Amino acid sequence: METYGIENLGIIAPKAVYRNLTPAQLTEAALRRGEGTLTKTGALLVTTGKYTGRSPDDKFIVDTEGVHNDIAWGKVNRPISREKFDAIWAKAAAYMQGREVFIFDGYAGADKKYTQKFRIVNELASQNMFIHQLLIRPSADELASYGDPDYTILVVPGFKCIPEIDGVHSEAAIIIDYEAHKIVIVGSQYAGEIKKSVFSTMNYVMTKKNVLPMHCSANMDPETHETAVFFGLSGTGKTTLSADPARKLIGDDEHGWSPDGVFNFEGGCYAKCIGLKAENEPEIFNAIRFGSLVENVVMDPETREMDFDDGSLTENTRVGYPVDYISNSQIPGEGGIPKVVIFLTADAFGVLPPISRLDKNAAMYHFVTGFTSKLAGTERGVTEPQPTFSTLFGEPFMPMDPSVYAEMLGEKLEKYGTKVYLVNTGWAGGSASMGAKRMKLAYTRAMVTAALNDSFTGEWKHHDIFNVDYPEHCPNVPDEMLDARGLWADKNAYDEQANKLAVMFADNFAKKYPNMPKEISEAGPKAK
Repeated sequence: METYGIENLGIIAPKAVYRNLTPAQLTEAALRRGEGTLTKTGALLVTTGKYTGRSPDDKFIVDTEGVHNDIAWGKVNRPISREKFDAIWAKAAAYMQGREVFIFDGYAGADKKYTQKFRIVNELASQNMFIHQLLIRPSADELASYGDPDYTILVVPGFKCIPEIDGVHSEAAIIIDYEAHKIVIVGSQYAGEIKKSVFSTMNYVMTKKNVLPMHCSANMDPETHETAVFFGLSGTGKTTLSADPARKLIGDDEHGWSPDGVFNFEGGCYAKCIGLKAENEPEIFNAIRFGSLVENVVMDPETREMDFDDGSLTENTRVGYPVDYISNSQIPGEGGIPKVVIFLTADAFGVLPPISRLDKNAAMYHFVTGFTSKLAGTERGVTEPQPTFSTLFGEPFMPMDPSVYAEMLGEKLEKYGTKVYLVNTGWAGGSASMGAKRMKLAYTRAMVTAALNDSFTGEWKHHDIFNVDYPEHCPNVPDEMLDARGLWADKNAYDEQANKLAVMFADNFAKKYPNMPKEISEAGPKAK
């Protein structure tokens, strides 16, 4: 039996070893093993048990001499010893004895100058299919000459940690050893942990290569190749807004900005499904077909119809699919220097302008601050929108000090004259707790289009509290929708909520970034 060298990982006497099976073969294996069922559209549907989102409290980085001074240790980047990591790895590898092993050898980074080779070793065929579709898939010739991977990820959800023995917080653990180039994921079947472990690795490696890693989606004009990037946490609209039928999709979540332009880290997309409708998001809706992996969507067992409005298992229902399932995808996933950068936020207070433009200092302020709302289900324990500040719009995945990434962005904005906008995809006319509705997607799309085409008209008004400028007119958006305060029936209530949020901005900035240059700190909101 060909083992492809997994004995070097400590996996001895497996039942069978499969390498880079096709999606059809992996679907068959998953069905044979009882991992999931087929939906009416041919997608593979699985449930992931108690872990239906990322588990940030279970994430660790091995603290070694080679990386110690690079890592921003704290609540996000928790240290663990090499001894504990090796012990968990050995137990997970031993667990795989006598079991089927699924390997995917693929790439992260569409620009071949920066490509990293990742080997993913899975207990589950369904998870192997997920990462097969999410990373960049090698050709037959590339696979034949693949050689040794740069990083190896061992994914064994069936193995459960014992916290008091293993030195972790629960039965699940996601641990990265940057120096040993190894990652172990145990106890959780949520596929997003694999994807984000690759991202967290790239976010460390790329900075050493003069590439800014970004938690963003990206698309470009098919004729001019003018490129735009969309920063934002999960659920703020990165996938939805970048899947624009008038533009080529470079990628929906993870990119690098090199001296040559933007490139996708991935070869697939991981989209939220809750409330999904064909008329609103046709590209994503139509991507849910054979070869896609759907997580935690409720399905009628007779008709095999999925109910995308049913969040009873989790609000964080998901689908993973290859980027070429989007009809206008850019293959390979490379674009030019960004003309426009858009920061996406979902403001649960309902007070930020729907769109505002930022100068360089304000852009740096909002990039470092990363204000949004955690949306229900994206993380375990989050059941309703909560205001949060996530550094760089991706704090959970950024292992280094925020200043490293912020300085890289500032240099690029200045060098290339890139325009920056802050877009609020959250609530309008009131706060989430008041029962207000989120901004209509059609209006947000129109604002983004105006930003890309520089087609705003009229004057720009200054918002005294948030210290930003917002437009008077935007094509295909009613003027009244551009004025956040005007949408509130009770203007005093708006002022109170806006000031409350401005104070939160100021307190967060003062606490987290006391050494930031004065011109950046003064570019933020000003409570009255």
